[in-house]
Amino acid sequence: MMKFDFGRANFKAPTAIVRLGFAISAIMLAIATSSVSLAASKATIDRDAKATLDKLYKNNPGAKALGDKSVAVLVFPSIVKGGFIIAGQFGDGALRKNGKSVAYYRSLAASYGFQAGAQAFGYVLFFMDEDSLRYLDKSGGFELGTGPSLVVLDSGFGKNLSTTTLQKGIYAFIFDQKGLMGGVGIQGTKITKINPS
Repeated sequence: MMKFDFGRANFKAPTAIVRLGFAISAIMLAIATSSVSLAASKATIDRDAKATLDKLYKNNPGAKALGDKSVAVLVFPSIVKGGFIIAGQFGDGALRKNGKSVAYYRSLAASYGFQAGAQAFGYVLFFMDEDSLRYLDKSGGFELGTGPSLVVLDSGFGKNLSTTTLQKGIYAFIFDQKGLMGGVGIQGTKITKINPS
């Protein structure tokens, strides 16, 4: 048995289950980081990013207002997350300026804790100033939650947020959560530039 300490609660798990969790997570991360045939093409990423933004703007006027005020929008149409004890999540997206994709990025994260299952979701980052946008490619990758201020918005944010106050930082909007794994988080996610074909 292996023992884990999650705050005040202790959790004992059979070694075989923990090993299975590590194996599943390692396979997922290997798939996510490989640039072989699983990487989407530029055309696919562009199509999905545009469709995602169109749908988001249509269904959420607050998101449209953010998009109109932002200097750039980074769209990850689909992030896949799965694992047992240790989980990985990944997906490809496009940075859009003036309605066009100008660069491509991969979102990659790992987490551990009492978790099991799989899910999919998408998220959009609204860059409100040039300094925040420049930070995106700093040091070969950008970890969400470090650097420029990051505000994660919920679906009701449009009612409580004035676009006159949106001047700096990054605003994140998570949408379309599907699957059997509770809780979606993007804090600690690493975003790196990619060059799809």
